[in-house]
Amino acid sequence: MCGRYASTRSDSDLQAVFDIAETVGEEVPPSYNVAPTQTVRTVLQRAPKDEPESDAVRQLRSVRWGLIPSWAKDAKIGSRLINARSETITEKPSFKKAASRRRCIVPADGYYEWEKRDGAKVPYFLHTEGVLAMAGLYELWRDPTKAEDDENRWVWSVTVLTSPAADALGHIHDRSPVVLPPDLRASWLDPTVTDLGAVQEMLAAIPEPRLEPYEVSTAVNSVKNNSPELLTPV
Repeated sequence: MCGRYASTRSDSDLQAVFDIAETVGEEVPPSYNVAPTQTVRTVLQRAPKDEPESDAVRQLRSVRWGLIPSWAKDAKIGSRLINARSETITEKPSFKKAASRRRCIVPADGYYEWEKRDGAKVPYFLHTEGVLAMAGLYELWRDPTKAEDDENRWVWSVTVLTSPAADALGHIHDRSPVVLPPDLRASWLDPTVTDLGAVQEMLAAIPEPRLEPYEVSTAVNSVKNNSPELLTPV
């Protein structure tokens, strides 16, 4: 799974990497210990808010980590849907509609995972050169407690897709995020691709990521700790 990650790049950095045409929401401060339910930056493709009939454009947008399905009664379910198994997103009610129409990318410097070793959990940081483009799904949920004219009545949320870990990483954890290589990002974000069979084909074409893991301090275990030292190898 992916339950913590680091995201320290500025909006201008992400705009350049992902060819962003529109930036929505205030810039999110750098974080070395991103945790579920926090606000994160995502990359997605949809028509501009004020021009719904226009062609979709590449957006950098702030969303909440932990997907809230449109049919949810409240936002609490989001804390349990921070990840989605890529093998079943075209079947599960919580993810099926988003898999068809609302795919996105969650940028990261790398992510943390804990290896079970001698009765303890040892944290690792897994990363690669450049920005890690984790495949995700996003959703819009209407908060029933807010008035119709409240601009915050719509909650945007995201989940990170996971898949079985490659052999080189499987000793740390049996699952890892789905990482999109540059040549597959455009098709993944394309909202005109709605056929679930085509989505499954895209997922099948994504190669195993080549990530470098190294052990880090157990300070990352607490979400209260958030500093560059968390990325220092032990």
